[in-house]
Amino acid sequence: MKKKLNQFYILALIAGVSIFYSFKTNKGEQIPPKDQILIEALRVILEKGHYEPKLINDTFSEAIFDNFIENLDPYKRYFLAPDIAHLKKYYHDIDNQIIRAKFDFYKEATTIFAQRLKESESYYQEILNKKFNYSVKESISLDEKSSEFPINENARKDVWRKHLKFSTINKLNDYLKEEEDKVKDDKNYKSISFDELEKKARNKTLESIKDLFYYENQTPDDDRFAIFLNCITAQFDPHTSYFAPDMKKRFDSSMAGSIEGIGARLSDERGYTKIVELIPGGPAYKQGDLEVGDFIVKVAQGEKDEPTDIVGMRLSDAIELIKGKKGTTVVLTVKKVDNTYKKISIVRDIVEFEDTFVKSSITIKDGKKYGIIHLPKFYIDFSKQKQRNSGIDMRKEIEALKKEGIKGLAIDLRNNGGGSLSTAIDIAGLFIDKGPVVQVKYKDNDPDIREDTDSKIVWDGPLVIMVNELSASASEILAAAMQDYHRAIIIGSKQTYGKGTVQNILPINQYINYSEDLGALKLTIQKFYRINGGSTQLKGVSSDIVMPDRYHYLNIAESELDAPLNWDQIAKANYNPKEYYSNFSQVVIDMQKQINSNPQFNKIDAYAKWLKNNQDNVTYSLNLKNYQEDQDKLNSEAKQYKDILKYNSPYEFSFPSYEKLLVKNDSILRDKRVAWHKNLQEDIYINEAIETLSKLKVVK
Repeated sequence: MKKKLNQFYILALIAGVSIFYSFKTNKGEQIPPKDQILIEALRVILEKGHYEPKLINDTFSEAIFDNFIENLDPYKRYFLAPDIAHLKKYYHDIDNQIIRAKFDFYKEATTIFAQRLKESESYYQEILNKKFNYSVKESISLDEKSSEFPINENARKDVWRKHLKFSTINKLNDYLKEEEDKVKDDKNYKSISFDELEKKARNKTLESIKDLFYYENQTPDDDRFAIFLNCITAQFDPHTSYFAPDMKKRFDSSMAGSIEGIGARLSDERGYTKIVELIPGGPAYKQGDLEVGDFIVKVAQGEKDEPTDIVGMRLSDAIELIKGKKGTTVVLTVKKVDNTYKKISIVRDIVEFEDTFVKSSITIKDGKKYGIIHLPKFYIDFSKQKQRNSGIDMRKEIEALKKEGIKGLAIDLRNNGGGSLSTAIDIAGLFIDKGPVVQVKYKDNDPDIREDTDSKIVWDGPLVIMVNELSASASEILAAAMQDYHRAIIIGSKQTYGKGTVQNILPINQYINYSEDLGALKLTIQKFYRINGGSTQLKGVSSDIVMPDRYHYLNIAESELDAPLNWDQIAKANYNPKEYYSNFSQVVIDMQKQINSNPQFNKIDAYAKWLKNNQDNVTYSLNLKNYQEDQDKLNSEAKQYKDILKYNSPYEFSFPSYEKLLVKNDSILRDKRVAWHKNLQEDIYINEAIETLSKLKVVK
């Protein structure tokens, strides 16, 4: 009930904004510009609806200033130091401008940026027309925080020279290595001269920089303004963000794991819409005429419809014309790779991104079968509740594995960034009797205890949950609940990602009477708490059995982001953990000892430290000889770790029975599953999960 009251309070405040603008319109006054309406609505929602609202003051203003400038010019290649000094007059005024719905800082910053962009574009070609001096001793630092803005145009030109030289030297080194290998492999090979390779490298850099300036120049003001708005939302927490209209559509598709369209991934190649991938099993893939590398130049909504020329059109607008409802026909005029033109008719359909969905495999150890389920995300289609979701699919997968006679189950949540909380609760309920799964708290309210209300346990056998540093949000809820109930052994990284906050998507047009689409706000409105009372925020979930991995020392967790919410705890929920296993503690001790003494895991730990050291090193020599020596050293060290994560498993992996018929009739699915099974055989972490399962003894 409190949750509903809280949501009603937010919506009432937003409605107040709508009423305010409607009143002005009724009086005959001019409707405020779109940007003013948008920022006023966001301010009201953020101040009143965010779980932990921030004071919009001078400190807030400073952070927005720094964030927006960094977003516009991260490598400090456009703005001059005097520009930043000039803009500093707004350093403590952006907060006031937000309150007044004014955009003086934004307008002046983007105006200066556009001017500096044009100036920079005027001389990159001049720099790349001449051969670089590769013998001079100099270096470049790509540390965004420590580098300074150039003091004048000559200094900025030198910054560009260094960046262009770095790009060229990188490519040149690759070309020289390729030539060296060709000479070794073929004694009759006529090698290309250094000067020719150097020119080739500069030309390649030239093409890349042309693309960079093309995209910068094509970026519409709406997109720049969305960046500015997200610099504001980012001060509240890392997961509160503004979605421009096209971004909201992409978010909905990613959550659903499907989209209605032709099943092709597209890119913008300087105004041309290019096919970069065909989704296996999708309409375009099945139709067969569209190929990777083709350019779509015209789009018609049916055979008799007048085609729309999309050359030069913004990619997001072109995509809107190409995709459409299931069963409708789109006619594409395509420029093929041989420069011929062809009309291709494709009937749109629902395109499922198969890699989003649950999948399972079976292996045998000591004559006993064990199941492995991979859950890449907690997916759900909010607009079509009866469509497949991860909770329903997980239940089906477990039921199928039970028919196979498995004696243990491992659920792989590695790299699972979360998704739908409701499906995480449903999945937790598959393994426990009814009871609390997670506590969800609005600000200033008592926690809402979300429970599994179904007393049926779908799987009561040995259970292992696999996690790593990138297991986040709903993954952490499931892992934490299984740990608090003593239902599963959590095996993986030292701790998970540490995202213990809940976001709601608020479409702004539902509450603001405005003719144009204003997008949506993803707003942090709640925090997760384990049923034991601790938050998963920052601390994540600690594994019962810790396995070193490559992420161990890298700065990738929630705690490394700007402005994360703090960890705290509340009272624990009323739940009854059971002793599901007679030897839980002993299995944890034995497996940890086994992992600690495993030479491969020791090497993986050394590899993780090496990766961390390279992550911190962002200074590169621009002297070719020194650059090559550095790269040779790096490559030599990398060879030590080349196959460090590969493992020759004693186990073989196979399809569950229900899938055998599917893969027989679907070669694409078969190839994907065969590739996955090969990866499982080379995955030492899967091996340890199976070993753990085989040792667990369930209390009868």
